Amino acid sequence: MNLAKHLSDTEVSAKILRHAVPTMSEHNIPVTPDNYAVWYEYYLGINLDLKRAIDGLISNGISFSTEVNAGLYKNFIQEQSPEIIENVQIETQILINNLLTKISQMNSGTASLNDTLSEFHQDLKQSPDADMLQKLVDSLVDEMDNVISSNKQMETSLNAMSSEVNSLKSEMENLNVLALTDQLTSLHNRRAFEEEVLIHMQRLTKTQESSCLLVIDIDHFKQFNDNHGHVIGDKVLTYIALALKQAVKGSDFVARYGGEEFVVLLPDTELADALIVAEQLRSKIAERKLTVGKDKKLSLGSITVSIGAATLNISDDRESYFVRADEALYRAKSCGRNCVRSE
Repeated sequence: MNLAKHLSDTEVSAKILRHAVPTMSEHNIPVTPDNYAVWYEYYLGINLDLKRAIDGLISNGISFSTEVNAGLYKNFIQEQSPEIIENVQIETQILINNLLTKISQMNSGTASLNDTLSEFHQDLKQSPDADMLQKLVDSLVDEMDNVISSNKQMETSLNAMSSEVNSLKSEMENLNVLALTDQLTSLHNRRAFEEEVLIHMQRLTKTQESSCLLVIDIDHFKQFNDNHGHVIGDKVLTYIALALKQAVKGSDFVARYGGEEFVVLLPDTELADALIVAEQLRSKIAERKLTVGKDKKLSLGSITVSIGAATLNISDDRESYFVRADEALYRAKSCGRNCVRSE
């Protein structure tokens, strides 16, 4: 991040400092250069994607762990994901090449020692005199010293490489979490949902374990954006996301599919039970009223959702499974919204 382009106005920079540092302290965020860069841009207000992501994390009560902070920096401050992944791939290839070189060196040293031992064995068969025997022993000691020294260097190099491997592993895990997470709501995203569906399909094939899918759509969502702007629309999305996250239990899986549409996967669940869960979700969301804006003065009233449900069939693929639940959702919306319908 090029902070210099923003630091010409010292008054603005000082104001941001007075806000950023206390906020970082409140969330137990170490004031490192990378972390401060994230919160500097958050309070500067020029990085809207970053602001939405942080607001979503705060509203959902997500802790700003080391991994979360690193993810925010890499995803919104540094170069974007393709470049990051390419850099990790390059670093991994360099590490592999270095390791192969070390292994080759170790094999070379071992081969040299084997040759020396073989020569030593042949010379001993010739009954050498004392001087020759001393030279052979000295040669063997020198070769052993070389192997020992080489092994010590190898151990040091391997320890350093182990640290690099762990660092790369952590970075790849962080990238994977980001790739499967919706930035606004901190829920799983569509890609994560599609991967989870495959798991449910495999279970059905192997163990006949039933599975149900709920597709959830926020009623009249466009009106929130049209009447109050996208910032309020984003708050509605994070509000529904948090409600769903708090309501699901155990191995139930909730994700933001896209736009104002969410999905919930219910493993080991029959359709009758899935409809009970869906109705509980619908009623809990409808009975609450949402207030937003400065000092919570803007009341949006009750936010309602429509829900479609479907059971996974042995003949389904990911698309057909979703389509049947989505068609049930369409029927729920056609019946007046704020209701649940099944296939």
